[in-house]
Amino acid sequence: MAPTGNQSICLAVIGGGNAAEETCRLARLVGHEAALRGWILITGGLGGVMEAAAKGAQMAGGLTVGILPGVDRSAANPYIRIAVATGTGQARNAVIVHTADALIAVDGEYGTLSEVALGLKLGKPVVGLKTPWNIPGMLLAETPGEAVEKVARILGVSP
Repeated sequence: MAPTGNQSICLAVIGGGNAAEETCRLARLVGHEAALRGWILITGGLGGVMEAAAKGAQMAGGLTVGILPGVDRSAANPYIRIAVATGTGQARNAVIVHTADALIAVDGEYGTLSEVALGLKLGKPVVGLKTPWNIPGMLLAETPGEAVEKVARILGVSP
């Protein structure tokens, strides 16, 4: 369910820490589009898809939050405005998923797959953009705009 009142949508953009340039381009566009809608971007705070999405959001003036696996907030990529050091390793994926209202997976690796699965288990909207898997319950999108629009429609928020 979407937040009410003056709360913003928290969108998690998830994907591999090592990603190809095309994957990063898609993630940047997702982050940018989310920020233009006034949404808060949540990522794992490191490189690859996480950094690209945060860069796109920052370029559009958005707020970026990085949920880090380690204890050092300075490990966050340079586009993270609020870094949260968890010291929990991969278990930080649960914090990302619980914090988000919805998730968009851009490509992805096993860590991404764990976030997708947990998001679906918790009943959160999960959209896959160029993901290597087609999991029951995960919606698929062909473009960054389509992915963000699907989230907006599911959460019942207008552009």
